[in-house]
Amino acid sequence: MSISYRRPGALIDKVTHYCPGCGHGIAHRLIAEVIDELDIRGRTIGMAPVGCAVVAYDYLDIDMCEAPHGRTPAVATGVKRALPESVVFSYQGDGDLAAIGTAEIIHAANRGENITVIFINNAVYGMTGGQMAPTTPEKVKTTTSPYGRCTETEGYPLKVAELLAGLDRVAYSVRVMMASPGDVRAVREALLKAFRCQMERRGFSIVEILSPCPTYWKLDPVEAFRHCAKEMTKVFPLGVYRDWEETGANQ
Repeated sequence: MSISYRRPGALIDKVTHYCPGCGHGIAHRLIAEVIDELDIRGRTIGMAPVGCAVVAYDYLDIDMCEAPHGRTPAVATGVKRALPESVVFSYQGDGDLAAIGTAEIIHAANRGENITVIFINNAVYGMTGGQMAPTTPEKVKTTTSPYGRCTETEGYPLKVAELLAGLDRVAYSVRVMMASPGDVRAVREALLKAFRCQMERRGFSIVEILSPCPTYWKLDPVEAFRHCAKEMTKVFPLGVYRDWEETGANQ
């Protein structure tokens, strides 16, 4: 009898706390699959910050460390420098990475730290009440932008993958999304390449993942996935923005 489904060894067998249709659970499974495929479970260390991502350590059966809000790249840098043979990744949301953690992510990338950043972008603060995030699109209503984001007073949404790709010591920067089975496969391949980038000592890598937040988008799960594909990609185009294999960069 063929087996069509098997839980990855790096994924703990328990029900997640995430809202129905949230992309975090899918991301956890894909990370676990990649860790298993690369056979690096015993030397992988994940960093979880404040936000919906904070309890990733409850679901991934690897060494995990919690960091203060926004400081995950700094903590990851310290762990990687102390344990250079380990595979270190941070798992961050848009409020954490692109707001309070802007300095940490930019300077870690600019230094070319040999870590992997997994960036879940759902364009809203999910844990603290649906406030406007640095990535919230123009005119989108949130609890702190009830009339929609105004670019005159609040600026345009930050495009993290493009921003970091412009730094010389970034080896790999890509944006993918969770909207269909094919898209999920693309996320998996991007994660696999980002971890491989680190294992080959190429330098800093980031995978930005457009992910639905049905609760604060005020959509049902099916509509939220469609919104991710149809609307989010208008603001955040998918693609590879920097690739060491194409540029020949060797950090």
